[in-house]
Amino acid sequence: MRGLQHSRGLGVPDHISRAYQRRVQGRSPRRSQLCRASRGADVHLGRIGTGGGPVTSTSENGSVQVGILGVGAITQIVHLPILSERLDVDLVAVSDPDHLKAETLGARFGVPRVLSNEEILSDDQIQAAVICTPNHLHESLAIEALERGKHVLVEKPLAMSAEGVRRVLDAAEASGRHLSVGMHHRFRPDVGALADFVAGGELGDIYTVRANSLTQSMPAVASTWRQEPEEAGGGALMDLGVPILDLAFWLVDYPRITRVTAVFRRGEAEVEEAATVFAVSESGIAFSVEVSWNLFAEADRHRARVMGTEGSGSLPPLNINKQLGGRPTDVTPRQPKARGGEHRFQNAYRRLLDQFVRAVLGEGDFSAPVEQVHLMEVVSAAYQSAREGREIYLGED
Repeated sequence: MRGLQHSRGLGVPDHISRAYQRRVQGRSPRRSQLCRASRGADVHLGRIGTGGGPVTSTSENGSVQVGILGVGAITQIVHLPILSERLDVDLVAVSDPDHLKAETLGARFGVPRVLSNEEILSDDQIQAAVICTPNHLHESLAIEALERGKHVLVEKPLAMSAEGVRRVLDAAEASGRHLSVGMHHRFRPDVGALADFVAGGELGDIYTVRANSLTQSMPAVASTWRQEPEEAGGGALMDLGVPILDLAFWLVDYPRITRVTAVFRRGEAEVEEAATVFAVSESGIAFSVEVSWNLFAEADRHRARVMGTEGSGSLPPLNINKQLGGRPTDVTPRQPKARGGEHRFQNAYRRLLDQFVRAVLGEGDFSAPVEQVHLMEVVSAAYQSAREGREIYLGED
């Protein structure tokens, strides 16, 4: 029931929290179910809706008609390649301000139409929308898609503020459609295994979680909307930090964060190129998260470590150590191999998209992402801390 308690404490509208509790029926969506999903097992989670059975959508041939809004890097790397190979998905349209790029990618992946965002959302034959636009459009497009009866997968962040996330959740509740956000780390087998060790108490009482996402360079960042505060909402923290904070919190069942401190490094752009965030939960867990677009090192670094009173775990690669027989002992379970030549990033997205499509088809549900409200509260507090040079207490005026 820990997940339910957290959902009630996130500032989520009461009617959403009640609907969430009715459908989850005592299960914690951020634990066993998504951990099983990360290992490829069947999933059946609660979902926000208007009552009755799950709202599902299929075309006459039994597949889901999908439109993708935005054909930037994430669409090219994961969404188009993965969705185009599924027999239960018909990719029917893409949209992008760069019409030629959209046409070229559409032809490469067999997408028959290039439309505008509005044309995709107003097409009643399209049952699901995947939103991969600049951040400032996520909220409005997600709400419009839900109001038009479409199932929605939004790239992170779900919205640029906690208030925006609440509005999207309201729209999901009213529409009864599935809503998901692209938090792919949760679907990695190593992350699922580490979360299971934590949830089972194998590491004892958790006292510290550290995570980082440090890149040598980000070609997609240079001279793009990600450098514009109005469109991106921030720099490296909003881009890399949102999913890595989600990972850190999800590993320990999304505790309530009460204090946040952040320090930014700004380069020539208006947005931060590096950020360090310290956070403390109500239960006393200390979090340290680092992100950077400009790491001077031999390779990118994406790591996480959980420390407890009886053991610790880190990844990647997954490594679990416990105190057994009076000495540290490696108890790391064997991990499944990814598809040939496929990176864990694409492999995680394959599982994420599989869960979304199966939910739309009525073959599996997942809970609405209510925890994203608290995540964006923490992110907003981090930006405030960096601006004002002080620790921020969540809930203060």
